[in-house]
Amino acid sequence: MLEKEKAEIIAAGIKLDRYGLISLSGGNVSMRVDQETILVTPSGMMYEEMVLEDVLVMTLEGKIIEGARRPSVDTIAIRYIFQHLPTVNAVIHTHQPYATGIGLVTDRIDCDVTTLANTAKGPVNVAPYSSAASIDMGYAVADHIGDQLAVVLKNHGVVTVGKNLKEALYAAVYLEEAAKTLFVAHSYGGEIAKLSDEQIQTAVEVFKDYGQSQH
Repeated sequence: MLEKEKAEIIAAGIKLDRYGLISLSGGNVSMRVDQETILVTPSGMMYEEMVLEDVLVMTLEGKIIEGARRPSVDTIAIRYIFQHLPTVNAVIHTHQPYATGIGLVTDRIDCDVTTLANTAKGPVNVAPYSSAASIDMGYAVADHIGDQLAVVLKNHGVVTVGKNLKEALYAAVYLEEAAKTLFVAHSYGGEIAKLSDEQIQTAVEVFKDYGQSQH
């Protein structure tokens, strides 16, 4: 059941590791199947060791439909996000170090590079601390993500969302790239060159036509 979607989830998790956004079995990946059903990665398993049967099929109310593994400890928060952000079809949670690190000293990662506008749709808010395995993490995302596709959880990590897994993955990867760029820029101690709101919106619009058309 849902073999293609399960394979997409595992592939996304492997990419998170490849791009340095997680270590070992950290983070999680989930996807909405329909209005009542989601796919969630299992707790404490490394993505390159997962097989299709390890990915759980669950209802939004928390009932496991398919799978023998324990779901991610963050499932209660993941379910809340899907329930309260109806346009979201994919959720990725990471512990990516640069974006998380910047979130320790600020309440917003400004959108000063076009790739962050392209993929996260603008500046990324930093939500107050919420622990793993808590619905508070879901509250933090829903309350602070705004119109963007990413939010930093202070002292914790990052959550990105999207209409599909690709969109959520791009938001996570390019948020980290932007955070690295900002780290380098701030290390020089000079004034940061800012993007205007108009320039940010232009970058958002341009990316809507990025990639190959689907026929």
